[in-house]
Amino acid sequence: MQPAERETIGLIGVGLLGTALAARWLESGLTVQGFDTAPDRAAALEALGGRPAPSAAEVARACTRLVLCLPHSGVTAMVLQEITSVLRPGSLVVDSSTSDPEFMADTGKQLAELGVDYVDACVGGSSAQVRRGEAVVMAGGSVQAWERSRDLFDAFAKKSWLLGPPGSGARMKLVFNLVLGLNRAVLAEGLEFAAHAGIAPSQALEVLREGAAYSGVMDTKGERMVTADFSPEARLSQHRKDVRLILAAAERWGAVTPLSHVHDALLERAEALGYGQADNSAVITAFQSRPDR
Repeated sequence: MQPAERETIGLIGVGLLGTALAARWLESGLTVQGFDTAPDRAAALEALGGRPAPSAAEVARACTRLVLCLPHSGVTAMVLQEITSVLRPGSLVVDSSTSDPEFMADTGKQLAELGVDYVDACVGGSSAQVRRGEAVVMAGGSVQAWERSRDLFDAFAKKSWLLGPPGSGARMKLVFNLVLGLNRAVLAEGLEFAAHAGIAPSQALEVLREGAAYSGVMDTKGERMVTADFSPEARLSQHRKDVRLILAAAERWGAVTPLSHVHDALLERAEALGYGQADNSAVITAFQSRPDR
């Protein structure tokens, strides 16, 4: 008796997060066929055991379940324009990009008219956390689309939620990123404040971890800030894009977000210092360089 053929999952976008997702799916026994415009990323996918494809349309043509892992809604719109004509009724599109919630809601409606299921499945956690199976998923879509996606989420996330119709996951991801990003910024300010107070940042981090001021970013980003290890797990400029989405959404929804305005200015300063493509723990550099210098 021949063994059952493994399902092939399509993946468009093989950056830091996409590569981590592919690694987890391959380990779980799925086959991954992926496309990225950068040749080195296609090579990285092949090194993991995945199958590079020559175009996004080829991935969509070959796979019933397709995952988008793209930097922002502008790129997602271009990819959807390319692949929509080859999506078959009954297909599933899982969008793990952090994009504008209204764009994702509209995308869900448009694909539903073609008989295609859609889930906006925003990932909470860095690429390293995805590789360790420690991420969470915030999803929006129909119950049917959600159920068709669950095994993909279970392969890399410790917990996932269906929060409502398409766009709901993206709304929660903005909330998630607001709190997480400000936690990073507060930790960076505190560690640099400790240094000016004559306390070694490493010692300050140890104390903070044991008291009421503790937060999870101390485990994931604290040592990186102390040792200036900014090799990217999640890029600083990518998070600034998320903060701008937060601010735009806050304006539409009438939410008051003064701390996020400050955060945006800090990230802008770190970018100006050349840390845009570094890990988002490099926000600490904004506190190490005075704005008047």
